[in-house]
Amino acid sequence: MIPNILLTLYVIMVVAVATRVLLRDDMKPDTRMAWLIVLLLLPYVGVVLYYLLGEVNLGRHLTGRHQPVARFLQLRWPNDTAVRSALGEQGNVDSLIDPKWRGVFRYAASMNSFHPLPGCRAEVLSGNEETLARMLADMDAAEHEINVLYYIWLADGTGNDIAQALMRAARRGVTCRAMVDGLGSRALTRTPLWRQMQEAGVHVAVALPVSNPLKIILTSRIDLRNHRKITVIDGRVTYVGSQNCADAAFLVKAKYAPWVDIMLRVEGPAVAQSQLLFASDWVQSTDDARFTPLLSNAKPMQDGFPAQVVGDGPTERSGSTPQLFATLIANAQRELIISTPYFVPDATVLEALCAAAWRGVQVTLIFPQRNDSWIVAAASRSTYHRLLNSGVSIYEYRGGLLHAKTLTADGEVSLVGSANIDLRSFDLNYENNLLLQDPATTAAVMERQRHYIEQSDLVTQRQVAQWPWWRHIWNNVMASLGPVL
Repeated sequence: MIPNILLTLYVIMVVAVATRVLLRDDMKPDTRMAWLIVLLLLPYVGVVLYYLLGEVNLGRHLTGRHQPVARFLQLRWPNDTAVRSALGEQGNVDSLIDPKWRGVFRYAASMNSFHPLPGCRAEVLSGNEETLARMLADMDAAEHEINVLYYIWLADGTGNDIAQALMRAARRGVTCRAMVDGLGSRALTRTPLWRQMQEAGVHVAVALPVSNPLKIILTSRIDLRNHRKITVIDGRVTYVGSQNCADAAFLVKAKYAPWVDIMLRVEGPAVAQSQLLFASDWVQSTDDARFTPLLSNAKPMQDGFPAQVVGDGPTERSGSTPQLFATLIANAQRELIISTPYFVPDATVLEALCAAAWRGVQVTLIFPQRNDSWIVAAASRSTYHRLLNSGVSIYEYRGGLLHAKTLTADGEVSLVGSANIDLRSFDLNYENNLLLQDPATTAAVMERQRHYIEQSDLVTQRQVAQWPWWRHIWNNVMASLGPVL
């Protein structure tokens, strides 16, 4: 009797969840199929997994507060001329961007209504030490405000130095705001350093807090995270790239160290867009009614280049980030170089990479040889055979965990920021990137990419063919479960 009841209950649950999966028009076919397989092969467990991980849902409380960036700015500052100026105009693409790249910049603008702005300037910093030194110098020179948002902020050397700089600035009257992700920086919020920052006058906030994990698990998803790395000082300079507020030794995962990052120090009008992206996160998380972003200091630089900020997240248009990558890839005509620590592309990006190589573009991908996620490592390597067969060059970096997220195209356009080429960045994380058109800056980013290649091993078709059979199965199983995991 009991087995029959359990079987009936199982059938009802599977049918109910499978019906939900089949009714969802927003779900990609490969993701739908992955979930149907999980539901059939893992009794009860599959139903629980779908309940926990199947839908991108912030929960009723947060959904009411978190709006897409463009909508939030329109509602919050509808008649602010400074905000409208910082957003830019649709005509900027035609007047600033070369014809071959206009489609890319137009698409990026469709994501947040941030259009390319002229007069930007960027320095590609040499590494973690220079990044920290330049940040500290800018913070110590700040006169008005400092706004920072980090996914991971550790109480190590870098984390302590940044905290001390914020406290020094706050004590001399500079308005300082520090925001961290509720999961990535949860340990910091429980340290004396976090309390000391508050006592010194630094305004602190937690994005997507996990103070009640059980409630989040039951009503939302605990893996929806704010993965952005934003530093804006006096509304005049911003730092964009992959580095968290942590040492390269990255003590929480020291065996993969050093973490190898890339950071750009940016001046010019794009700083105002970083400021607006920070404002959207800060105000929607804190309900700070008094916060007005400082935009007047983001002035055009002489001989600057056009650039725009690109933000993405679970409240933005679904699929926009992979479509942006695919658009960039499709517009490349000669050379495309990409570095990313986590490579689990959807079909949109994978097909674009293969197509680019088949039409004669020199496509180079650089990944870490040792990945801190064994699931990602396996799923990534499941794509190697197809990519190599298309003519793509794949390098595995052996000098630590290559954490830099870079894309350069034809020596003219660069995309640098926090977004990985994986399903988590595509669907679950809030990300920030800078899209720019400038041969000089792109050449500097490419020089860094070539430095990565020099410390990497080339992966060949013969090596992949010699992997044992069980490794191919393992890689492909992890890739098949990628949409679920």
